[in-house]
Amino acid sequence: MVAHVSPEAHGDERGALLSFLEEQRGGIRRAVLGLTEEQAASRPSVSELSLAGLVKHVAEVEQGWIARARQEAPAVRRDESNWHECFQLAGDETLESQLAYWEKVAAETEAFIRSVPSLDDTFPLPEAPWFPPEGRVSMRWLALHLIRETARHAGHADIIRESLDGKTAFELVALEQGTSRG
Repeated sequence: MVAHVSPEAHGDERGALLSFLEEQRGGIRRAVLGLTEEQAASRPSVSELSLAGLVKHVAEVEQGWIARARQEAPAVRRDESNWHECFQLAGDETLESQLAYWEKVAAETEAFIRSVPSLDDTFPLPEAPWFPPEGRVSMRWLALHLIRETARHAGHADIIRESLDGKTAFELVALEQGTSRG
């Protein structure tokens, strides 16, 4: 089912933020509808991006940010030596396994965002040249950052899918709903 953003239905800021995040996740999930493992792992452009790799990446990134906000270690640690691995399936990873992992991460994200006492609560940013030293951000910033990150990759997913078989976002929504263009 297509998630349409309706902040009124959720009644609060957290619900609205989580609804927008879920809408962007849906764009990426729809992009892989009906694809074989081979198609999902293929790279139809000069980019190194594949749809399966994007699913893995957004799941890892989301989990990593929630772990930071909880002030825990991320499930997967990435650095310059293995950063490329977050954009490709490895070993026995499949598109299906990555979608299932992402579903688990999404549920954890929702539970966490709903459980924090205030969206104004802060946590430290990781040490990185692109973040200010000893910088802190709010839980609201975290939710907005996850929306931005996921939306950026949903756009990539649209382009990759269209490059694979010509299907557009509109057609994929119809496919998901079991309807066709009329």
